[in-house]
Amino acid sequence: MEESSSSSSPSSSQSTNTYTNPNPNPNNSNSSPPPPTQNTNSTRSRRSRYSTLLSTFRFLQAPLSTILSHYFPATALNPNPSHADAAEVSIRIVPGQERNQADHELGLAHSSGSAEIDSLQDDRSYVSGSAASGNGNADSNSVPAGAAAPRTPNQQRYDLQHAARLIEQIIPFSLLLMLVFIRQHLQGFFVTIYITAFLFKSNDILKKQTALKGERKLAVLMGYFLVFTLHVIGIYWWYRNDDISYPLIMVPPKEIPPFWHALFTILVNDTMVRQAAMAFKLILLMYYRNGKGHNFRRQGQLLTLVEYTLLLYRALLPAPVWYRFFLNKDYGSLFSSLTTGLYLTFKLTTVVEKVRSFFSAFKALSRKEMHYGSYATLEQVNDAGNLCAICQEKMHVPVQLCCKHVFCEDCVSEWFERERTCPLCRALVRAADMWSYGDGSTSLFFQLY
Repeated sequence: MEESSSSSSPSSSQSTNTYTNPNPNPNNSNSSPPPPTQNTNSTRSRRSRYSTLLSTFRFLQAPLSTILSHYFPATALNPNPSHADAAEVSIRIVPGQERNQADHELGLAHSSGSAEIDSLQDDRSYVSGSAASGNGNADSNSVPAGAAAPRTPNQQRYDLQHAARLIEQIIPFSLLLMLVFIRQHLQGFFVTIYITAFLFKSNDILKKQTALKGERKLAVLMGYFLVFTLHVIGIYWWYRNDDISYPLIMVPPKEIPPFWHALFTILVNDTMVRQAAMAFKLILLMYYRNGKGHNFRRQGQLLTLVEYTLLLYRALLPAPVWYRFFLNKDYGSLFSSLTTGLYLTFKLTTVVEKVRSFFSAFKALSRKEMHYGSYATLEQVNDAGNLCAICQEKMHVPVQLCCKHVFCEDCVSEWFERERTCPLCRALVRAADMWSYGDGSTSLFFQLY
């Protein structure tokens, strides 16, 4: 007995390893060695490549569902919460002697625990029966009669995945229709993208040239002016056989334009008008190239006036095209007259605001004095320390604001092109009557109606 117990101890210690020796005798020379790890690594690498290819194929086939299943596990997307949790199962190979001893202990545990299981089931049936028959229980108070039970997070995630699958079924056909539509209007798409990108780049160039002030070069400004002008002339020369230029003089097109053609005409005219205004702003920058102080403030006011004039003109620019589009007798005289009248009414309400902004900018240009302060005296400059807080240099044409702080006129004029408060105390100095475009910027929003 002692010899058998001593021989069983090594086998029990080996049973805790990954590979368990089925022979309990350690002296047996026929015991098989552990499997090599090379085959295991190759199997894992093949499984990894297969899972990667499978994930890529699933993403190409159903991208939304793949992303949802990645962030929300598959068990969380199960609409039945009773099967949401899964238990892990581990298997261990044990020798015959230990298996007999474990079976004996399991029989004892089963005979002793059956009564406890029966009593636990009786307790559960008693609790469920009392909860169903009670009138003042918590469940009856939390969920009123006739009301639907609240949806669990698992059910909401399942609905989300179901909606994603429906969208994935619609997306391929929608992309196909979009591809055909782009092919039918290929030239219009390329021209729209080109002139829009050119406009955005031109706006950045104009703002940089405006910020240079006295460091601007006349040759550079002249070069940009020629490029902007030739760009506008080239676009209208390309569409010289179309009715695209008639709305520029507020004349409706000769024929009723289709919807997409009307939209393209409005977009091209709106972009080209802004491009021409940028060329005119370059002329102002050439004129005020060496301007300082009062001239710089005048330059900002002129740029603002040009921009608000442009906004007013752009608000009127789409009116001839849409007027001809809505006044279509094929839909009936009453219907066409009604839609045209409604459009002109809506347009009138937007134009009134543009007219007010234009007159405000014109009044600001006509004022000779500064509306945010006055020129400072020598005593006021000495009290301020004769040092500008913006440029950190001696005062040049000092200006005292209504909050009693003194700055250089050139510095404070540039400051108020972007801000409305004092640089030091943040007191409101400039009224918020209108937005300033003194930095040379142009509105990039399209006026399509």
